[in-house]
Amino acid sequence: MLRPALLAAALTAAFPVHADPELDALRAELQELKSAYEARIQALEARLQKTEAQTADAAVKADTAPVRSSFNPDVSLILQGKYAYLEDRADRGITGFLPSGAEGPSRGFSVDESELVLSASIDPWFRGYLNAVLADGEVGVEEAWFQTTGLGQGLSVKGGRFRSGIGYQNEQHPHAWDFATNSLVYEALFGEGYGQDGLQMKWLAPTDTFLEFGAEAGRGGAFPSTERDSNGFPSLALFGHVGDDVGTSHSWRAGLSYLHARPQARAFEGRDLGDVDVAGDFSGKSRTWLADFVWKWAPNGNATQQNFKFAAEYFQRRERGSLFCDDADPANPSGCTGGLTGPYSADQSGFYAQGVYQFMPHWRVGYRYDQLFRGDVVFDGADAGATLASLADYDPRRHSLMLDYSPSEFSRLRLQYSRDEAQQDIEENQFYVQYIYSLGSHGAHKF
Repeated sequence: MLRPALLAAALTAAFPVHADPELDALRAELQELKSAYEARIQALEARLQKTEAQTADAAVKADTAPVRSSFNPDVSLILQGKYAYLEDRADRGITGFLPSGAEGPSRGFSVDESELVLSASIDPWFRGYLNAVLADGEVGVEEAWFQTTGLGQGLSVKGGRFRSGIGYQNEQHPHAWDFATNSLVYEALFGEGYGQDGLQMKWLAPTDTFLEFGAEAGRGGAFPSTERDSNGFPSLALFGHVGDDVGTSHSWRAGLSYLHARPQARAFEGRDLGDVDVAGDFSGKSRTWLADFVWKWAPNGNATQQNFKFAAEYFQRRERGSLFCDDADPANPSGCTGGLTGPYSADQSGFYAQGVYQFMPHWRVGYRYDQLFRGDVVFDGADAGATLASLADYDPRRHSLMLDYSPSEFSRLRLQYSRDEAQQDIEENQFYVQYIYSLGSHGAHKF
């Protein structure tokens, strides 16, 4: 409003006031411009007040109306597969341990499970995550959970289907592993990794040192537990982790975990002393303790050029209950012919230790050693090996050496050699070529 007034004043000063028709016409035109300008300002102010009122009214309604959010999740697709050069053998397993039911590697070319991942914030209080596994025309739900984001005080609650927070590697999906194959420890303990349907509560301490504690209760379902038709919680887990930085180039994390499961009729297949197929099941209690440790190094914290990671996990598992076995071929009588049920107990342990070194950008080399200790396994009052050849007194082991090349953070090619001694009296040289490709946005992996 000031500009027309100033212009009028300037014209008045420049032209003396006298009867001049042209000057009067100019003054009248300026007065019209001033009036029109003021009217537009008033209209804009009225519109602004109306908009503010509508916004305030919407805010009041939002307190009682359902929260709506646009569906714009992060979406990624993981493609992975491999070529495996293996011996032609009828079956594969881990001698001395009840089988977890996990399928062994296939010879030749194979397409591993592809993963479709969706994740997004639901609203200011929750976020959601889905990991669907695509394999040979079938779709499986690996993870599907919600997690709170607004509880505060370092607390969070996760519900649905999730990978347990026990151990170090357990929460990692296969595409995040440092080797093309799983470790013997996880194969013997969980098959791949332990997941369950249930609830998880986690607390992150407000300290400079990383410190977290967690507890889980669920229905189990995955080895060493089984599906249970129960209102209770057949699977319980506890874990704690602590970590810190050492200078600018080193960081570490250590943890302790406990898993309690109550399997019921957990099925297994094995071999009898007469090399006869045996089927059976186990019911009882399974308790597992895990200790994990990870150390990472990167010059001044910059891992793009060089870095090194050392990781190790140790477990001890105790199982008590009842075991049933039966020969599949009655024509070849042995200890399980006609069905045998007896008390079963097993005290077993093992560990793996691995180191992975990125010696230059895009290139890494790694070595892993797996060792299992069969321990004491008693079935029907005697050593289990006296009845079942697959539970013979033998300590499995495996050596693995890998080299991988990652052109970018979205692609990786890997070569691996393994000296596998998981089965008694068998030493096998295994060779793998693996590819892993990530399409779309993908969240950062855990420490």
